Amino acid sequence: MQGLASKPRVAGTAAEGALVPFAEVDIRTSIRPTVAEIDLGAVQRNLIRFRERVGRSVAVFAVVKADAYGHGAVPVARALEPLCNALAVSLVEEGLELRAAGIRAPIFVLGAYYNRHQDDVIGQRLTPVVYDLGDLERFGAAAARRGRRLDVHVKVDTGMSRLGVSVAELPRVLARFDELSALRLAGLCTHLASADLPDATVTEQALDAFDVCMEQARREGFTALAHHAANSAASIRFPRARLSAVRPGLALFGAMPSRHVAVDDLEPALRLATRIMAIHEIGVGTPVSYGGLWRAERPSRIATLPLGYADGYPRHVRDAQVLVAGRRVPIIGAVCMDMLMIDVTDVPPADAGLGAPVTLIGRDGGEQISVDDLASWAGTLNYEILCGISKRVPRILRDAALTSSP
Repeated sequence: MQGLASKPRVAGTAAEGALVPFAEVDIRTSIRPTVAEIDLGAVQRNLIRFRERVGRSVAVFAVVKADAYGHGAVPVARALEPLCNALAVSLVEEGLELRAAGIRAPIFVLGAYYNRHQDDVIGQRLTPVVYDLGDLERFGAAAARRGRRLDVHVKVDTGMSRLGVSVAELPRVLARFDELSALRLAGLCTHLASADLPDATVTEQALDAFDVCMEQARREGFTALAHHAANSAASIRFPRARLSAVRPGLALFGAMPSRHVAVDDLEPALRLATRIMAIHEIGVGTPVSYGGLWRAERPSRIATLPLGYADGYPRHVRDAQVLVAGRRVPIIGAVCMDMLMIDVTDVPPADAGLGAPVTLIGRDGGEQISVDDLASWAGTLNYEILCGISKRVPRILRDAALTSSP
């Protein structure tokens, strides 16, 4: 493993403390202070910790779908490429984006919607996960036309009822590989729907069904397949699900799907921050924001932030907070499309004046607001919070620290 390098790439600063990546200066950071800071070193360290937990004999397919869960697919993929065995996306378009950016690692397409773009998949060296006999035929024909031997993975439905050939249908699918000579079955996979829930029964039943599928493939002579089933939750909670490879996604960004699969040493990789753009001194009974849903019960000092639900901050939060000068302060009134308001009455004016920094996700001093906190206030999942941070929020990158696998 090469040495660690902690300093960020900085080409300029929009506001004090805002990191602007070298050769990627974004004019938006010099106009509006709302940014999502992405710690690529944390992403790398999370992968290393995850690999240590599942065992070094297990391959890691790092999932960077949905713009790497809102963290930026290209920079995250570049940071993870030297450390993982493969990358995984949901959509063909996501794989094409990574190839266009120069990513050379194997890339699996998990979502399996190909339409008529089998040639693009083959031409860009993407590995398709197939759940449909029709797609298998189309990939076989496309590979034969190009004079190529194409590796494919077949997905089996073990109880989620979303994608995958049924357990009963698998023998017929396996038999087709005898006739589709341009295809090679390289892997068998499934998806576990309930690995983060308290009751382990559903997941154990799904793994039992997948055991049947793996044995069926072995009987048919497929003895060198990559078997993979485990997402972040299953990788931690169900050692038997690790198989040949695991597919961590959320864990790479410092979060887990539920407290039942908590991992203490993961590092949050995203910090959402902005600065105060306006201050209003208001009297008792004065309404704030649309509909006057909040009214001051005392003389109050209200700060406006240049961030709203168009930036991905959930509109329907309840009892939500932000950090100002290391203190928790409440969000008040309805979140607007482009702005939201906070009550800074209890913060010294010197710490909460115009331009003062505000943390919406992340740490400030001894306090921290996690993505799980925000998800709870919004009544949703941490996945949705991270994926929902919109493209109009600039991603400010901290350099990746590692350039080779430890």
